[in-house]
Amino acid sequence: MQAIDQYRSTLDQLSKGIWAHPEAGYRETYACDATAKVLRDAGFEVEIGAGGVPTAIRASFGSGHPVIGLLGEYDALPGLSQECCGTEKKPVEGQGYGHGCGHNLLGVAHVGAAIGIKEEIEKNHLPGTVVYYGCPGEELLTGKPFMARGGAFRDLDLAMAFHPNTNNSATMGVSTALNSAKFHFKGRTAHAGGDPHNGRSALDAVELMDVGANYLREHVTSDVRIHYTILEGGTAPNIVPDKASVWYYVRALSRDAVVDCYDRLVKIAKGAAMMTETEVEIEFLGGCYNRLNNKVLTEMVDGIMRELPQEPWTQEELDFAKKLNESSASQWKKFLQKHNLPEDTQLHTGVLPIQYENTFASSDVGDVGHIVPTVSFTTACFAIGSPGHSWQFTSCSGSSIGEKGMIYAAKVMAVAGARILENPKIAEVAMAEFKASMGGKEYVCPIPDEVPLP
Repeated sequence: MQAIDQYRSTLDQLSKGIWAHPEAGYRETYACDATAKVLRDAGFEVEIGAGGVPTAIRASFGSGHPVIGLLGEYDALPGLSQECCGTEKKPVEGQGYGHGCGHNLLGVAHVGAAIGIKEEIEKNHLPGTVVYYGCPGEELLTGKPFMARGGAFRDLDLAMAFHPNTNNSATMGVSTALNSAKFHFKGRTAHAGGDPHNGRSALDAVELMDVGANYLREHVTSDVRIHYTILEGGTAPNIVPDKASVWYYVRALSRDAVVDCYDRLVKIAKGAAMMTETEVEIEFLGGCYNRLNNKVLTEMVDGIMRELPQEPWTQEELDFAKKLNESSASQWKKFLQKHNLPEDTQLHTGVLPIQYENTFASSDVGDVGHIVPTVSFTTACFAIGSPGHSWQFTSCSGSSIGEKGMIYAAKVMAVAGARILENPKIAEVAMAEFKASMGGKEYVCPIPDEVPLP
């Protein structure tokens, strides 16, 4: 914890630098280079291009087991540019992306934890290894699967994953697995008024596919989610579109359910092509697993969160958060009621009970969780009422509120790592639980070898 405090200025500067240079998935060159430099300067052996992904990092220190993995991320989101510490939506001019999921905090918290664990290994001459993985493209939900396809994470005995949020809590809840694919239809153009009989509309195929997908919703399990957006649909009403494309996500609480539903969706696409006498090309973009959280590690992290002191919020931070909460008042009040918090609570303090509620969002952390025992937790980095993937998140991600949550998370992971190094039995018990949860199954990367990196 002292080492993290000593590095705090460096960590804050790194986080603010990444916040000010938001980058799309697989294009995180600034974040990758800046993160790698801090880790090299701190004494880590650093490899860029881990798992064959150009902006991925593997940084390690120590030797032997247990091998503790820390899952950093640093990509941003399109359309969420926002001025720092603003209480009204105001994008930064000329900036198309923004850290509306707080990945500038996420990536750097894991850097701080790695530095803290390294200090513990050095000062106490402990056997064991800490590995920081910088993981690109999480918002595209394929970064860790691509890295896993290239051999990443298999050197670990366990992994820890922090994510910024509106509250402090560890989770045992499941997030959804996912498949992502674009369906490109090719038809034949014609004059829509003069000779429509000679045309074969690719847009008709897209619309029929969408209708078929909507009828499919009645015949899937209740955990399945199907959503889409039309990417291309023609140029003018009097021209039969010869090209049209639609992009689909299929989600469910298990990988098997995703694969089953996706296979049925592919049949619908082929049926739509047959009905319209068009051709369909399927561009499979990849997928990810549902989370598989480890109870042994979750209960340990929950206990540590309750032991460690949290920095108090300043009046200035509370006033800032209040204005943000007022901009999303219904969500703010709903959270307060759900967790029985005082009605004037603006920023979360304390630790919620371990969360067992499932979420229908997705995260490629689930892939790592099917390779080694993994724990996930959140700390309060945003105003309580802030919606996910919002300008409010972006605003807080560059503020002192975000920084305090980031440092708290770094210390939680560092202390957890230190305890595992001092008592490797924890890792052994976590692995036993993991093997029981897997039931003899092995992780199979959801992205085939023929699918190229974006």
